[in-house]
Amino acid sequence: QLQASGGGLVQAGGSLRLSCAASGLPFSSYAMGWFRQAPGKEREFVAVISRSGGGTDYADSVKGRFTISRDNAKNTVSLQMNSLKPEDTAVYYCAGAPILGIATTNRRYEYWGQGTLVTVSS
Repeated sequence: QLQASGGGLVQAGGSLRLSCAASGLPFSSYAMGWFRQAPGKEREFVAVISRSGGGTDYADSVKGRFTISRDNAKNTVSLQMNSLKPEDTAVYYCAGAPILGIATTNRRYEYWGQGTLVTVSS
């Protein structure tokens, strides 16, 4: 089970930190990703971190602004979001993929959290 939290309302240029707590799965054996879905749009990849934390990848739209990290001792993955823009408004989902490397396509992910809403006002 994955439980995402940390969403909320923030002004453009502000910051938020999302967290995702995992239970019931071998967390350190899963690459962890963040995806988002804006109203009327398809779910899209945001960021991913490998099992060990040594590999990461980001969508071009968030590179340089978002940072993904994980703590395998606490079974948590986080997404630090800085310089937020109105177009970052979406429901953000954490997900887990039982792979060695990283994956940017949602079909590789087995576990999904319930989502947390991020709203960025202009």
